[in-house]
Amino acid sequence: MSAVITVATTGPIASKADNPALPTTPEEIADAVGAAYDAGAAVAHIHVRDEQQRPTADLGIARKVMDLIQDRCPILIQLSTGVGLEVPFEERERLVDLRPTMATLNPCSMSFGRGEFRNPPRDVRRLAAKMKDLGIKPELEIYDSGHLDECLRLRDEGLLDGDLQFSIVLGVQGGMAATAENLFTMVRRLPEGAIWQVIAIGRTNLSLTAVGLALGGNARTGMEDTLYLRKGELAPGNLPLVERTVALARSLDLSIATVDDARTALRLDR
Repeated sequence: MSAVITVATTGPIASKADNPALPTTPEEIADAVGAAYDAGAAVAHIHVRDEQQRPTADLGIARKVMDLIQDRCPILIQLSTGVGLEVPFEERERLVDLRPTMATLNPCSMSFGRGEFRNPPRDVRRLAAKMKDLGIKPELEIYDSGHLDECLRLRDEGLLDGDLQFSIVLGVQGGMAATAENLFTMVRRLPEGAIWQVIAIGRTNLSLTAVGLALGGNARTGMEDTLYLRKGELAPGNLPLVERTVALARSLDLSIATVDDARTALRLDR
């Protein structure tokens, strides 16, 4: 059995003030992704920033990042349409015009820390339909149990098809707490044939990633999810986090999926 490792290099929240090693320029992001690929990551989950380090849905910046990554390695690109809490949905959804292999689809609005993550039902359905037309695989990010129910409604409405791909996000204030019990509950409720990974935010990142791998899920790591390598020690970049996750998977007697393996496992050729 193999595990698909995703690297999430940047995210929408942290800045270099939080950790100077956080990649924010197109070149820094591409370099971080290339190093992660060499270490075993098969998927890159991409957020981009403007020159002031703010989350952006600027198509030119996103295109540059994608091109730089593709120049460095053949990793599968998963573009975030979540972007950032202050970026309007209408700007975020245009990112799929760049036709990445995968893109996020966030099914519900929610409180997110001290902000609000707005995903109105009508807009979500419009984006889901567009992704289906373009042949872009949705990565369904679910932060609570009701988000799973909404994804199943989208499936029943014909807006999602095939084996659904879920990211179970734990530890965001406003969503599910980062506990093994919550992870078990969500995994039990997934539809038959679902592909999934756990995204554990903050200090539980390593332990819940281990639980997820042991339960048969894939794994995501990177500085979007944790800025620390261990308690009190900032990660010096994304690479040590990827190397740690690869070692964790191998300690569970799992092989590490290549890009071709990941393409098959994530049903990207269907």
